[in-house]
Amino acid sequence: MNPADAQVAVAFGGPSPEHDVSVLTGLQAARALRARGEVTALYWSKSGTWYRVAPDLEAEAFVAGVPRGAEELRLGVGEGGGFTSVPGRLGRPRPLPVDVVVVCCHGGPGEDGSLQGALDLAGVRYTGPDVAGAALGMDKLAFAGIVAAAGLPCLERRGLEAATEEVGFDGPYIVKPRFGGSSIGIDVVADLVTARARLSANVHLRRGAVLEPYRPELFDLNVAVRSWPELAVSAVERPLRSSTGGDILGYADKYVGGEGMASAPRQLPAELPAQLTARIVTLAGRIAELCGVRGVARVDFLSDGTDVWVNEINTVPGSLARYLWVDPVVPFEDLLGEMIAEALERPTARYSVAGADGTVLRGAGAIAAKLA
Repeated sequence: MNPADAQVAVAFGGPSPEHDVSVLTGLQAARALRARGEVTALYWSKSGTWYRVAPDLEAEAFVAGVPRGAEELRLGVGEGGGFTSVPGRLGRPRPLPVDVVVVCCHGGPGEDGSLQGALDLAGVRYTGPDVAGAALGMDKLAFAGIVAAAGLPCLERRGLEAATEEVGFDGPYIVKPRFGGSSIGIDVVADLVTARARLSANVHLRRGAVLEPYRPELFDLNVAVRSWPELAVSAVERPLRSSTGGDILGYADKYVGGEGMASAPRQLPAELPAQLTARIVTLAGRIAELCGVRGVARVDFLSDGTDVWVNEINTVPGSLARYLWVDPVVPFEDLLGEMIAEALERPTARYSVAGADGTVLRGAGAIAAKLA
């Protein structure tokens, strides 16, 4: 299929702490895609219900929840799956024609593989990570393990539980949700006793937590990376912390500016030694290979200005990292067009029943005998 002829939908929102930022990203993408033709806007509410909404809405339309005029939808799996209308008492569900979904759902089930698995089972093609890539990017402990096993530089990171007595490095520590995006739920603590206490006090840590050394001299550096139509890495960004100061680059520093990540304060391109910039670009490309990056991901690093350490990967980054493509400039519409082309030409799901020919079933005998 020619990407220019594809029926495109943009999915945003979802039952996630990053719901509001996801709405901003989705509205930006929908607005940019309208320049290439008709686009369908799919709003995933905080309660988990899907709606079709007007693609030209402003952010304020979602402040109170589902906007006026929204049409409730169902996402079905299996043969004939996909998005359909919710019929009245005497009506029938109507399928919503969609060839590809641009996924703009940050955090939670929109970025951990849940939505990706549902779309795979529904037979709907989509942009961004596949199930495995999404799950890996959301699991900070698993991601750190893969980075370390590949011999890439990273700070020590350990799982934290109520019974943890030793982690192998001294405090102070950063406590992070093991499963979570952005900077939500992150604490800086002085010692292990305080870190363990945060497990019950911080709702974002209840699914799991990780601990790593707090290095106040380190600062954040980010790049965007994509692998379609070929591997490409953006300019290096240095996000700037708020003037009020803080131990880490926080959620407010990143997103509370009206346009999500696109409006956050930053130095772009970052003023760095050429050798350090080249090292970051090389590492970002290696991370893209390790994690099987689809669409556009953002790789976050920590640096002291001389050395650099891989921190994490955001597989569905805020504003889809559109603001990082400044050298050379890649217009947002073109970036989205390439993501759509990749989704159409490199689908995520390739199920096979090869080998399931009934031989095992024919020779199985009685089930009761197997339970004896």
